[in-house]
Amino acid sequence: MIKVCLLGLGRTGKEIAKVLLEEEDIDLAFVVCSKDSEKANRDLGEVLNISNTGINVIEPDDLEGYILKYKPQVAIDFSKSEAAIENAKILSKMKIKIIIGTTGFNELQHKKLVNLARENKTAIVHAPNITVGVNVLMTLTNIAAGILQDYDSTIIESHFKEKKEAPTSTAKKIANEIVKGHAYEEKINNIDINSIPILSVRAGGIVGRHKVIMAGEHDKIEITHESFSRKAFALGALRAVRFIVDKIGYYEMDDVLNLKEIMNKFSERSIFVNQMEN
Repeated sequence: MIKVCLLGLGRTGKEIAKVLLEEEDIDLAFVVCSKDSEKANRDLGEVLNISNTGINVIEPDDLEGYILKYKPQVAIDFSKSEAAIENAKILSKMKIKIIIGTTGFNELQHKKLVNLARENKTAIVHAPNITVGVNVLMTLTNIAAGILQDYDSTIIESHFKEKKEAPTSTAKKIANEIVKGHAYEEKINNIDINSIPILSVRAGGIVGRHKVIMAGEHDKIEITHESFSRKAFALGALRAVRFIVDKIGYYEMDDVLNLKEIMNKFSERSIFVNQMEN
């Protein structure tokens, strides 16, 4: 049984809470809402419109006390970026493993997370791109960029109209995968992350959609990932919980999904098949 606490009870946080409650190997100890939220001091079931759970929804000021009382092993944080950094300082010092799905960190904040994991000898998974499918998209994009050196790349990210971050951290990470893909060849094109156009669409209730277009003179390739519901984020968070519980260090979602090893095995298998055919 893995004891977990959840920080952030917005749209995605609610979906994560529902998924955690369904899992037999997960014990959801408590949930933290934003300061002065009407959700505070209520049973989680009431907030989720389900039967009572016996799980308290608390304000951030009570975090340390509840950690000492319930002793969670893992914290999932989907609060705002400023709050997530402060939460990480508290949680890492108390040796709690942390999964951060919050977006919008700058480079300095990102380095802070890396240092917190190392200094406090705990584990942090920073996964603004927490869905399984979008991480596969990144891997495919990296491979395609390495092959299609002379193609022009564009990224289109679409989300619900209230989403403020534009472009998303995920879109920027996809752009970085394109840059890394180009760097595999000795005849490197002069390309950097700022030269890749990222178009942001904010409309209606779109949960999340990332499309990569690679266009040449005579054809194009499109790679698209779309989340149909926020349960995709919740299932990614669940995989991260099971991954991090016995880890120390700083990780990202490709570590959780073991994508590097999978790609290495794929390459080895391809070489073996080619040798057999020849």
